[in-house]
Amino acid sequence: MSTRQADQGNGSSAPRPDRELREALLVLAGLPDDSPALPGQLNTIVRLSAEVVDPVDFASMTVLAVEGHRTHASTDEVAEAVDLAQYAEDAGPCLLALHSGETVGVPDIGGAVVWPGFREVAWRYGVRASLSVPLFAGSGVPIAGLNLYARDAARMRLLIQRVQSCYHVGPTRVLPRMDAGSEQFLAGLAGALLSRDLVQRALGLLMERDTIGVGLAYRRLVEATDAGMPLTDTATVILRRHAT
Repeated sequence: MSTRQADQGNGSSAPRPDRELREALLVLAGLPDDSPALPGQLNTIVRLSAEVVDPVDFASMTVLAVEGHRTHASTDEVAEAVDLAQYAEDAGPCLLALHSGETVGVPDIGGAVVWPGFREVAWRYGVRASLSVPLFAGSGVPIAGLNLYARDAARMRLLIQRVQSCYHVGPTRVLPRMDAGSEQFLAGLAGALLSRDLVQRALGLLMERDTIGVGLAYRRLVEATDAGMPLTDTATVILRRHAT
């Protein structure tokens, strides 16, 4: 029995895994970049992404490392192998997403001629589509790239469109709804982006008020936040005080 079926049939009051994914993304957006809780949060997001987002078969998380890049967590050897192919060429959707801060969707891996190593290894393992999503913590700077790999390109195509619409500024067209896990994933991304905007507005206020740079403003925000509390709470207080 799948996780989704078990959750629907056992009558348990425990949080549903799809809602856990939404919360995990929101929590990540409110953590300081150097929080000791951050690695575990990334692990949770990888695991739940493959568990509850229907189009996704494999997932991994790419982070920057001393040697260049590394896979912080993965659901299986398939995701790990596809990541490694990109590190070997220092090119691929996961690296582009991490460094550009933009989502990178590959709806047809067979046509990804600009990344031959990625295309060859992914195709060999039966991966037909992918989506890489930049994730950020409290500073708003991408700290990891979430890589979602799928065997079914048709099912992945809508997820790519929906995720990219979350990051798009301006009018967007209405797209069909998806499964519960995908909708919670999308809600988590949308909420994380709102959290980032909130923190950035608070940082801008501190910079203007105290005539300081963004680095020092961020450090003051972190120092003003009690241990275990999200930076968004402190940012909200700062903005409310300014409004009054």
